[in-house]
Amino acid sequence: MGKLLEVNGPLVRARLPQVPTGEQVKVGKIGLVGEVIGREGEEALIQVYEATESVRPGEAVEPLGYPLSVELGPGLLGQIFDGIQRPLDRILEVSGDRISRGIQLQGLDQERVWHFQPNPQLTTGMTVTGGVQLGAVPETPTIEHRILVPPELSGELLELVGEGDYPLAEVIARVRTRDNRLHDLTLSHRWPVRKFRPYRQREYSVAPLITGQRILDTFFPLLKGSKAAVPGPFGAGKTIVQHQIARWSNADIVIYVGCGERGNELVEVLDSFPQLTDPHTGRSLMERTLLVANTSNMPVVAREASLYVGVTLGEYYRDQGYDVVIVADSTSRWAEALREVAGRLGQMPVEEGYPAYLASRLAAFYERAGRVQALGGKVGSVTLIGAVSPPGGDFSEPVTSHTKEIVGTFWALSKELADARHYPAVSWTESFSDDIPVAARWWAEHIDKRWQAERAEAMTLLTQAEELSRIVNLVGPEALSGTQRWVLEGAALIKEGVLQQSALDPVDSFCTPEKQFALLELMLQLYHRGTELLERGVPVQELLGLPILARAKRCKSDYDNTKVEKLRDFAKTIREEFDRLGMEYAEAGKHSE
Repeated sequence: MGKLLEVNGPLVRARLPQVPTGEQVKVGKIGLVGEVIGREGEEALIQVYEATESVRPGEAVEPLGYPLSVELGPGLLGQIFDGIQRPLDRILEVSGDRISRGIQLQGLDQERVWHFQPNPQLTTGMTVTGGVQLGAVPETPTIEHRILVPPELSGELLELVGEGDYPLAEVIARVRTRDNRLHDLTLSHRWPVRKFRPYRQREYSVAPLITGQRILDTFFPLLKGSKAAVPGPFGAGKTIVQHQIARWSNADIVIYVGCGERGNELVEVLDSFPQLTDPHTGRSLMERTLLVANTSNMPVVAREASLYVGVTLGEYYRDQGYDVVIVADSTSRWAEALREVAGRLGQMPVEEGYPAYLASRLAAFYERAGRVQALGGKVGSVTLIGAVSPPGGDFSEPVTSHTKEIVGTFWALSKELADARHYPAVSWTESFSDDIPVAARWWAEHIDKRWQAERAEAMTLLTQAEELSRIVNLVGPEALSGTQRWVLEGAALIKEGVLQQSALDPVDSFCTPEKQFALLELMLQLYHRGTELLERGVPVQELLGLPILARAKRCKSDYDNTKVEKLRDFAKTIREEFDRLGMEYAEAGKHSE
């Protein structure tokens, strides 16, 4: 037991001679939870995860004997936790609408009973190592929770219980290690959040994360096991983009970490997610989702911990062989927490007041993404998608610029597009993806071999249109030739018919890869047919006045994901319309002769 010496906001100093850095402690009469982050002789510097008002020097400080850890086991899915894995529904029962300081609750329900099915391949006397599957329980109707030997434990299996119903704390297996120690294993175990879970080896990512958003999947794909950033100024739609990814992505498990965002935005997430239906199973979305909620008015250092809690939960399901996507909103608030703590520690600030280790901390966090072969032999992945909120939309500020160097996919949001009501407001000029070559192999195998070529042609068309738009802004549209005006219209077809996508449209909120390619192909065919007619002498005004152009732009909402063949039939209608126009001008040319 130690004694509190000094209180400086969330940082306190205490006399704790034997407590190592990283260990958790309880501070004061209230029992606030904190973590030792530094030492000076017999004194320990502690960051407290709750407000320290009314805590006074002289009060007791109790070491807990373990670092900041999360409880891993059945019952995680469907839960809503705070930044240090306290379930918010149980906090509501205990303390009401506001979280009482010092409240201590376990992350998982210890009373709930789970039906355990042992692994038939295991027998007593076998040697088991970390990651070996002891058995499984049905965590939700769609997700089987695989009970694993903790990563750093190996030894002789002395006992494994039979099939039956067990609470979390009941012993289901016993293992004797080489040093002759006995270890009782239960359905759950704890793991430090700042320590990555070990794996056998990294694997190459081979398949894209399908989000159902055309600007992401078709133009800037992200592979399962990769990392992406979604930077954008206030009002550009970062939260909606992340909601869409969390709702529609084809990952097995979705973890949404609300880190330091406004309370009203997180309330919307907490209210809406439990009511959503999983489009892949038809059941509740929460059966494969868990939420970590840490709003901007919660203690600053709990905000810093919440990202580590989320990624540790993701690694746990990855080790079970699942594909996990973690949506972090936002890493800027996390970096601000680092800055505040560093300032109170008296550390030398560098660019914009952030500590010198900002880049290394960001890199260490994003490096926990990846597709790996787990210790038990199963292959799983963690895909990290972090929102960034640069002040004033300045992408050169430290958090955005460092993140841009780390991630492989960059979905830059544009305030200009958002102001023009173009959603998702992902800029096709500032965004990039390093995963296109691998994604192209998947598209070629599953959808169409022409995907990469048609994507490249569409990007070229958009780039040409950007250059022509600058000319129009300077001297007006009259300075453009008919071919150049048709390039602008071709880009408009891509923008309005493919890139724009309403999250509120019941038909177009989610778009399958088949429909995505069909829409892209349709717009490019329309552009090609118009170019051919221009070469045959048809005035561009006639092309721009065709009603079928407006119909083409509405195809995304007129045809749902089950009507891709009807969408392709509409392409025949376009060809017939353009052929008719070409014949009319050909006949007119003959008569004029």
